[in-house]
Amino acid sequence: MVRRRTYTKEFKESSLDFYHSSGKTLKDVSCELGINPENLRRWINESKEAGSGNIRLFPGSGNARDEELARLRKENADLREANEILKKATAIFAAKRPY
Repeated sequence: MVRRRTYTKEFKESSLDFYHSSGKTLKDVSCELGINPENLRRWINESKEAGSGNIRLFPGSGNARDEELARLRKENADLREANEILKKATAIFAAKRPY
């Protein structure tokens, strides 16, 4: 079984700094640092997204989009539950009317 390698926030930030200051290609930098080029590419994209909004860069496990997605999913579930309650209440009140 392959164990997934994790990187600290400091390592990710220093890797980004090194990439931006070195003038080397993404592949060369990732090879020097011993990381997968796709990891570095993802970190670069996450840093661009974080710079354009109020998203924290490298918040911990997962990425910044995961936090927002989890919050939106919870809000969606709460709204669906409220909608179901309102539907049931409407049905109950409609059944009690003597038309």
